[in-house]
Amino acid sequence: MKEPDFFVPARRINAGEIAALTGATLARPELADVEITHLAAATEGGQGALVFVEGKRNANIIPGLIAAAVICPGEFAGMVPDGVAVLSAPRPQHAFAAVARLLFPAASRPQPMTGETGVSDRAAIAAGALIEEGAIIEAGAVIGTGAEIGRGTVIAPHAVIGAGCKIGRNSYIGPNTTVQFAVIGDGVIIHPGVQIGQDGFGFLPGAAGLEKYPQLGRVIIQNDVEIGANTTVDRGALTDTVIGEGSKIDNLVQIAHNVRIGRACVVAGQCGLSGSVTLGNYVMLGGRVGIADHLSIGDGAQLAASSGVMNDIPAGERWAGSPAQPMRQAFRELTALRRLAEGTRKGK
Repeated sequence: MKEPDFFVPARRINAGEIAALTGATLARPELADVEITHLAAATEGGQGALVFVEGKRNANIIPGLIAAAVICPGEFAGMVPDGVAVLSAPRPQHAFAAVARLLFPAASRPQPMTGETGVSDRAAIAAGALIEEGAIIEAGAVIGTGAEIGRGTVIAPHAVIGAGCKIGRNSYIGPNTTVQFAVIGDGVIIHPGVQIGQDGFGFLPGAAGLEKYPQLGRVIIQNDVEIGANTTVDRGALTDTVIGEGSKIDNLVQIAHNVRIGRACVVAGQCGLSGSVTLGNYVMLGGRVGIADHLSIGDGAQLAASSGVMNDIPAGERWAGSPAQPMRQAFRELTALRRLAEGTRKGK
């Protein structure tokens, strides 16, 4: 049985066109017509492949390349085998990604799973829902009363859009996703299984046990945000939970009530942001970072994987450890601990 080929190039491209698209310099103009049939890792390559090599640590790959063309720094051009078109670029991976987006648009933005166009007659659309022409509502999707779906947006099978929710244009709501009490902008990608707008974790201890604190806020997701599979975003208690423009959230992230995430932030998998945490703009969180409630992380701050944050972090700083502290201090303490352990072993 032939293995399935899930991604087929949308068009053909040659080395000269890649140079024009990316701004790379074609070192051997006579190879401008070399045609690219597929993209590959530099360690695999193959006839017709476009590959990239970035960083001096990978330079040893170049002499043995088997490919149609390679994107690499100019200093590596003389190492490339004869017959391979050399495209010199200061940021090879960025140039390679630009080509990949052109050739494989379906890999950059999810497409309708059923291949349907328009509104499926097997979708459940409540009276009073407003769906702009050009939106795609796939089989099994549920759209609540008063919800609004913008042109070019795809609502995948078995996604549920609650009453009154608004979703902008050219967005994608993945299968088995639930959106409630939320306003979502343009160009947003929400992957399968994401849950948006459910109760925040609000309880008050009382004489009879834990009493529910009603969660009356919303979730606001601004333009060009991407949210990974099975992430949860709680609605606010009295104010809104907000995810800022251009931010990217990985799979399996918990975003609690009243969290405010700034523009162009990156939150890696399994992070947990407790209630009322604020991230500035351009903050980067490594995997499994946990942040205690009501803390503020300044613009451009970076947190190493598995950091446990218990204090506010100033803008631009890099912290690590649990409890988290400035990275240099964390590494000094780790080094001292290792020396102590080594000394104890030798003393036995």
